[in-house]
Amino acid sequence: MTYECDVPDDVDRHGRDLHGLDSLNVTACRTRDGIKWGVVPPDVIPSWVADMDFPIADVIREAIARRAATDLGYPTWLEQPGCGPLADAFAERMESRYGWRPDPAHVRTYTDLNQALQVLLHLTTRPGDPIALHMPAYNSFLETLRDMGRRVLPIPIGPDGRFEVPDEPAPVLLLINPQNPSGRVFTQPELAALAEYAERHDALVISDEIHADLVYSPARHIPFATILPERTVTLTSASKAFNMGGVHCAIAHIGAEAVRTALDGRPPHIYGAPGALDVEATVAAWRHGDRWLEEVLRILDRNRQLIAERLPSRVGYRMPEGTYLAWLDLSAYGSPVATDAAGFLEREARVKVGPGPLYGGGDAFVRLNFGTSEAILEEILARISSALA
Repeated sequence: MTYECDVPDDVDRHGRDLHGLDSLNVTACRTRDGIKWGVVPPDVIPSWVADMDFPIADVIREAIARRAATDLGYPTWLEQPGCGPLADAFAERMESRYGWRPDPAHVRTYTDLNQALQVLLHLTTRPGDPIALHMPAYNSFLETLRDMGRRVLPIPIGPDGRFEVPDEPAPVLLLINPQNPSGRVFTQPELAALAEYAERHDALVISDEIHADLVYSPARHIPFATILPERTVTLTSASKAFNMGGVHCAIAHIGAEAVRTALDGRPPHIYGAPGALDVEATVAAWRHGDRWLEEVLRILDRNRQLIAERLPSRVGYRMPEGTYLAWLDLSAYGSPVATDAAGFLEREARVKVGPGPLYGGGDAFVRLNFGTSEAILEEILARISSALA
């Protein structure tokens, strides 16, 4: 399918200049049939689920087409630890971007981060165990903890972005960094304090770093495994940075030996694995997609600043240091806005956002996805501002 927002013919089509990404418009995006645009009424602009609106990088599209045209039989890497090329591409990327050289032999593959988290919690915790977690938090992780009978030990993030490490012990610290939905990118001292907590309480750290490639200067992403390698399991995927939510491919780097032993004691295919096209797309993204990613980051950096400029000053907004998600506080508006901010914005502004309670926040909070073009974001912000006037 070709969208009106594809890059123009006179632009290089190999990931070296993709300014056409910022030419997206609502009419073109409504032709998309994914969950973001496909489930909203025709007069509502979606800004809720964590999909960006940008078309994927040509290098990814070409890699998928090349694999489909060549051979969709059993891949050569099928029996290789860590899925061969995927583990190598992950290790190379971590070293080149973050100065961390993980051991590819310690990589295990999953279809997505939620599956990986559920496997890890099943092996390392029991129902009723507390899981330390910054709040508000990624809704799917909260649902996993609820469904598995684990208790959240909250680490509240304040309006200024700060938090205090809890005193209560937990067998697992579930770290989301960059943090969803607050957009925090935790600093070295903050990560060191969390490492001290994990050491003191003999806790495993499961570090979700799926948004690591979406960080804005001067913030920088620090892999937690560089601080506490022997206690850390790092989870990541190319799906967020490269806008491939429907590509089911994630990795877990298992730095904790006891967890590797527990995993290796299970049948090798009991949890499933990514498919050939999923691996092909991920490897292409990590090895060849950075020029496309640079352009996306430029757009997102501008967009996060645009929110601060366009929204009324009464809206609480701390500019995110990473991700393409804005956490907005509408409590200053009182009822009926603050009692159901997401519902109010969908009814009155015709903008669909993520409701605060979904992420463990209050009714006055919403999560807004700004992974879109300037024109679409301007329309979103104009509608919200008008509804709040």
